[in-house]
Amino acid sequence: MQKKERFEKVIEYFKKNKPIAETELEYTNPFELLVAVILSAQCTDKRVNQITPDLFLRFPTAKHLSNSEVAEIFEYIRSCSYPNNKAKHLLGMAQMLVNEFDNKLPDNIIELQKLPGVGRKTANVIVSVVYNKPAMAVDTHVFRVAARIGLTTNAKTPLEAEKQLVKFIPNEIIPIAHHWLILHGRYVCMARSPKCSSCEIYEWCKYYQNEQKKENA
Repeated sequence: MQKKERFEKVIEYFKKNKPIAETELEYTNPFELLVAVILSAQCTDKRVNQITPDLFLRFPTAKHLSNSEVAEIFEYIRSCSYPNNKAKHLLGMAQMLVNEFDNKLPDNIIELQKLPGVGRKTANVIVSVVYNKPAMAVDTHVFRVAARIGLTTNAKTPLEAEKQLVKFIPNEIIPIAHHWLILHGRYVCMARSPKCSSCEIYEWCKYYQNEQKKENA
């Protein structure tokens, strides 16, 4: 199967069976989403959603957060991974957002990456979810799932995977395609024990085909 055909089959399946796919992070505005995505680095969405209600109650805006201190922020996020670094990032992000961006999230990846704690993946999430632009955020789920299915080939970095994915995914569905792959990786194509027996895209999946060959060898 050619890569183009594999993309078409996988996209067709998701469009038909998963017409609604969105982030599982809970937020009510772009600022809250940015905070949640920063916290979600190497941390589960479930844990982040447990942390953010009290955090957002105390710091409802970037202005409130910018006037805080690392030690106070730490107390609200201490149960997530790397709370010390993330507390510093959140404070620096809020201060830069207020002082340099007039309290408004930039709508492009380059400007967003100037904010502390915001790498390319986080910037892509914001551009995609908030501004509905064709940005493909590649986290560990997307990186793994895309490689297993065969949507990417020998991608060594998230950026390489991103470039390969956007080459074959139409711009208008890139924002939702990001969520298709994340959710598929979270609930079906897990890292250690992929549920191939219940996966509905197995017939187009290179990983499944290779596993079948091993069993039949």
